Amino acid sequence: MDMIAGAAQIESNPFVVLTFIVAPAILTNASALMVLSTSNRFARAIDRARELSRQIEEAIRESNTEYERLHTELLITENRAVLLLRATRSFYFSLGAFAFAVFVSLFGAGLVSMGYHAFDRLLSLSAIASVFFAVSGLVVGSVLLFYETRLVVGILQDRIKRLNTGKI
Repeated sequence: MDMIAGAAQIESNPFVVLTFIVAPAILTNASALMVLSTSNRFARAIDRARELSRQIEEAIRESNTEYERLHTELLITENRAVLLLRATRSFYFSLGAFAFAVFVSLFGAGLVSMGYHAFDRLLSLSAIASVFFAVSGLVVGSVLLFYETRLVVGILQDRIKRLNTGKI
């Protein structure tokens, strides 16, 4: 009886289906934007690592005292790149999970509209679980970006401190 009432609600209210489809679709777009942004940050971190490696090679050749500082900054840049890579993976996972949620919702809506109710609960739970995992992926990726940003700010603060003390 409960499934029949749910099917009647879906058939009488198109917004129910749209909610299951549009919300993950919008969040899929958000995930894609996070992937683009994180990929750009990752590319900048890699460029910075290359530049630091070049500077370290010069410092070694010239017996420069900057080697230790450059090496520390290179290690921090490596940590940045690792965090950014993990964040990108998390956002890609979210993209896939949101796409799966939209597919399952469309498939379930199609079955219900044709009168098949055998898989209502399974498809509903699959869509809900997929959205839960997808949102979790967005949160994890965002937390990783927060930590990466803290590393960048730490490098900047260290540079400013060295400039103010004349140790550059």
